[in-house]
Amino acid sequence: MHVLFASLASVGHTYPLIPLAVAARDAGHEVHFAAGEEVHPVLAANGLRPFRPGFAFYEIYAEDLTPELARLEPDLVVHEWGLPGAAVAAHDFGIPGVWHGTGRLIPEGIGFELPTNIAGAPGKPHLDICPPSLQDAKFLATADRIELRPVPFAPPGVVPRRGDGPLIFLSLGTAFGTPELLGTAIAGLAGLGAQVVVAAGRVPVDEIGPVPDNVTLRAWVPQADLVPHADLVVHHGGSGTTLGALAAGVPQLILPQGADQFANAEAVRAAGAAQSLLSAQLTSETIAEYARRLLRDRDHRDAARAIAAEIARMPSPADVARRLPELAAS
Repeated sequence: MHVLFASLASVGHTYPLIPLAVAARDAGHEVHFAAGEEVHPVLAANGLRPFRPGFAFYEIYAEDLTPELARLEPDLVVHEWGLPGAAVAAHDFGIPGVWHGTGRLIPEGIGFELPTNIAGAPGKPHLDICPPSLQDAKFLATADRIELRPVPFAPPGVVPRRGDGPLIFLSLGTAFGTPELLGTAIAGLAGLGAQVVVAAGRVPVDEIGPVPDNVTLRAWVPQADLVPHADLVVHHGGSGTTLGALAAGVPQLILPQGADQFANAEAVRAAGAAQSLLSAQLTSETIAEYARRLLRDRDHRDAARAIAAEIARMPSPADVARRLPELAAS
């Protein structure tokens, strides 16, 4: 069977699809992946045959993908929530398609069209990687959902060696970090007697300045490998980092900056697995105070571990890959 995956050309939108794409490849299916060139190296390294459709660099529109559907003749198109154009193209071409979620349902008003209401692509099932206890209640009640365990993905890399004391991982993702906010967070966390590992992301490391000896500052770290060893994850509330920390049973301090991050922060806070600080509260002192509480508190850790157990019970990518022929036939 030929399966075409499609995503926006960003880590946050591409990486959640890679575990299922690899599982489909391992199951013997021929897999191609439509995305902008920014994410091609990691896709190619995993044997997923990436290509850039039409003139797409980040977003893919229906007219970009239609010629590729004629060329590849896939039996199934798996398109993430940020690509309504791929859903419309598959529907118009008469090829079965399924939505692939990236976390909780995309909130209204953040610049994305909701994948539950795309004109011209009705009735498609959703591969939902969000544990039900955190998913939008209306979406749970009304959508055609197929549960899929979120499996954190990162390219291979060197994980900093763990020292004595707690380990805190700090990341503000690849879209919203600033030197000022990273510097504020580092200043607060560095005084806790912990080892702090920082992924600078979009912020050039040389714009952050010197850091204390207990802080490891890198442009990028293999987050999927590091997080299971952490005692606390301090981050922006992006879906990938949120679900990665939950899958590892690690409590979180979330500093939401935009997009879906506020909704993610509130859902995990309400579940008892995190605390959050809004921009008006962000000082090095408040970050240190909240982080100190989370490192000492058993209730947040127990709540995070309960959600990790829920995630572990969800069907694996290999389980869902075995269902792809069924979805292609529907």
